[in-house]
Amino acid sequence: MSDQPLVLGSHTLQSRLIVGTGKYSTYEMMQQCLEASGAEVITVAVRRERLIDKDGRNILDFINLSRYTILPNTAGCFTADDAVRVARLGREILEGLENPGADWVKLEVLGDTKTLLPDPVATLQATETLVKEGFQVLCYTTDDPITARRLKDAGATSVMPAGSPIGSGQGVLNPNNIRICLEYLKDGDPDYPMIIDAGVGTASDVAFAMELGCDGVLLNTAIASATDPLTMAHAMKHACLAGRMASQAGRIPRKLYATASSPETGVITPSR
Repeated sequence: MSDQPLVLGSHTLQSRLIVGTGKYSTYEMMQQCLEASGAEVITVAVRRERLIDKDGRNILDFINLSRYTILPNTAGCFTADDAVRVARLGREILEGLENPGADWVKLEVLGDTKTLLPDPVATLQATETLVKEGFQVLCYTTDDPITARRLKDAGATSVMPAGSPIGSGQGVLNPNNIRICLEYLKDGDPDYPMIIDAGVGTASDVAFAMELGCDGVLLNTAIASATDPLTMAHAMKHACLAGRMASQAGRIPRKLYATASSPETGVITPSR
């Protein structure tokens, strides 16, 4: 089955899996997992990413900037003003590196340190400002359909609801809300991209998100903190592909009672 690429603003991607660069035990492990995931886009938290490790090595030395498009991330920001400043910084850094990711941003404006859930008001404010400044904004948000629609109306390139809280590994906790978000965002605009961002813990969570009809999945902790990150990176790649194919194929409806899988005609009957 052929598939169309994922279009996010001016960026066209073959892989629908976006992965982060934080929490890895070593830069070498990060490098191997990025390769295994098949991702074309990787996120870097501009404000809090540990760019230099204890041995004085720069994370950017382990990222092939000619292969990967960097998606700068405003993780760790708790006000709209702070997020806008960090987005501008990310653009400046990537322009200097001549990376095509300079024109977009993964926007996070968090509400508190305990839940790491987004502040919907501040997120909307930051989105409006960044869109006016020419950014293609990919918004981390809750699974509230009303907020999702408002962010799209504000000009967000993609709305990215959390499956569950960041790093929790709980998967998609409220699939009904995700379905409604998809309905609202794609109403009259079926190609509008919605990505699940945060909360997945294993490959089945990724497959499930894609089966719901999401256009992609963004994750970090599920690979970086796995017992075997490299194997998990491979698993996530295949889960994303399998979930997408299943969504396109169309699952059978759920039924209360059994339905025979063998034909009921031409059955051999006992001789009399």
